[in-house]
Amino acid sequence: MSDATPELGRRKFLTVGTSVVGAVGAGFTAVPFIASWQPSARAQAAGAPVEADISKLQPGQKMTVEWRGKPVWIIRRSPEQVQDLESLNGQLRDPNSDEPQQPIYVKNIHRSIRPEISILIGICTHLGCSPTYRPEMGTISDDWKGGFFCPCHSSRFDLAGRVYQSVPAPTNLVVPPHRYVNDNVVIIGEDQEQSA
Repeated sequence: MSDATPELGRRKFLTVGTSVVGAVGAGFTAVPFIASWQPSARAQAAGAPVEADISKLQPGQKMTVEWRGKPVWIIRRSPEQVQDLESLNGQLRDPNSDEPQQPIYVKNIHRSIRPEISILIGICTHLGCSPTYRPEMGTISDDWKGGFFCPCHSSRFDLAGRVYQSVPAPTNLVVPPHRYVNDNVVIIGEDQEQSA
């Protein structure tokens, strides 16, 4: 009997020891595998909100920031440009922004939280070209009051990003979610409601 007892003890010790080493090994294998399911830091940054300082943006000027790999235009419209928006309604495909190309809190004639600041994703809704900013009156046509012109297929948008009738682009330019931290700083990628 004394010979069997040490043998059983050694077997239990080896079984427990092997199980512990196997579990530790499985853990070291599983952690990197499970971590690979998480988005990379670069991917997380690509979708992260972007902060823009608009304090130096003068009326008529445009600045561009990148959010989620797309150009986002921030334009400061002059009081005259804001006033002209309503006069274009008869020439636009979706003047009231009924298509969901913008957050609900900017579904208005100027498609913005602040009438003088327009924030748009700078990609044409036709085939993904990048329209050019043409704020000067009369440059595209005699009744042109400023806006965006897509050189790829001649789609036109007003300064609120609303698409004109009879052009290839089917919908208005997209307005990204955004909110203001203060008068000079806007965050692209976070909804206005998130700050309330």
